[in-house]
Amino acid sequence: MSFHVRQSLEKWRPASGMPFLHGKCLMAGLFFIFSGIINNSQAQKHTESLSQVWLGYFNQTRFSNKWGLWADLHLRTKEDFFDKLSQGIVRVGLTYYLKDDVKLTLGYAYVNHFPADNNINITQPEHRPWQQIQWHTAYKKVRLMQWCRLEERYRRKIINADELDNGYNFNFRLRYNFLSQFALGRRYFQPGAVSFVINNEVHVNFGKQIVYNYFDQNRFFLGFAYHVNKRDNLQAGYMNVFQQLPAANRYRSIHAARLFYFHNLDLR
Repeated sequence: MSFHVRQSLEKWRPASGMPFLHGKCLMAGLFFIFSGIINNSQAQKHTESLSQVWLGYFNQTRFSNKWGLWADLHLRTKEDFFDKLSQGIVRVGLTYYLKDDVKLTLGYAYVNHFPADNNINITQPEHRPWQQIQWHTAYKKVRLMQWCRLEERYRRKIINADELDNGYNFNFRLRYNFLSQFALGRRYFQPGAVSFVINNEVHVNFGKQIVYNYFDQNRFFLGFAYHVNKRDNLQAGYMNVFQQLPAANRYRSIHAARLFYFHNLDLR
């Protein structure tokens, strides 16, 4: 690590409050970013490649000093950017604010999978309860967001290309997400400003039905955010999803154009 990088990291150290969540998680986030890049470079020869478009809308609405609502919607294509659909997600949650910048959320997500080509006549539903802690750190030129999320995944079993089976496959999944925004220009994060975004999220599976893919996937994103106002921003850029599939020695690399809108409301 160069002298200039060490100096930059020292400038980002928070002066007070939850050091175990800020300093250590910052380093953990950087570790996951670099490990994601290394994983991609080392395992490319084992992967199948797809090109997709990921569209997302995120809303966090605060009702009072302690309570708020989480909601997000997603639609993803399957291949060649615009050919068919692969997944749709509706996610909601109830949020409790420990502090203005630290919050807990308990929620539920409904996921509709459009299965592989050998199951083209059906879609596979998934029910996904989830729990999360999220925290923010803000500096003059840098904003950081992190969350740790636990999911319980109930995916409907499939008999064949035309028929769903009774019952569900089940596993837990742990996700750690680290997002950083760097202000560009002198307007910083004011309305109309643009910032540079680096985002990495790692997913780890566990449970009795997991055999090969304890490491599920890593999502690495580079792009830009346009700040619509002081709370909302539109992010666009490139994302690579490197995923280990349930079958042994099979991987997938998704090259995605990602467009997300982050909408925050304060009704107090």
